[in-house]
Amino acid sequence: MKSEKLKVKSKKLSKEEVVKQLKKVMDPELGVNIVDLGLIYDVIIKNDNVKIKMTLTSMGCPMSPYFLENVEKAAKKIKGVKKVSVGLVFEPVWSPERISKTARCKLGF
Repeated sequence: MKSEKLKVKSKKLSKEEVVKQLKKVMDPELGVNIVDLGLIYDVIIKNDNVKIKMTLTSMGCPMSPYFLENVEKAAKKIKGVKKVSVGLVFEPVWSPERISKTARCKLGF
């Protein structure tokens, strides 16, 4: 009897899965996650590498190191992710219109 190798299909990473994980990263001052605040501009997945493009509410945001570290940590928790890079972008400029309806209600908009 021939020995057959079982092929186990690995689950492919999805943008939705990464975004779901990023919703666990909260803005400690506002108590709202960074996705609902509109800070995540794009998630690009190539092989098992994840590139996240995000912004801040202002260029001089003092929370920048906190967000960069926690976004990377959150994405690395996803099974199958090998490498995560987080890039800050400031175009288009963030504005309150990017905040989700859910977060707007929570913030009293």
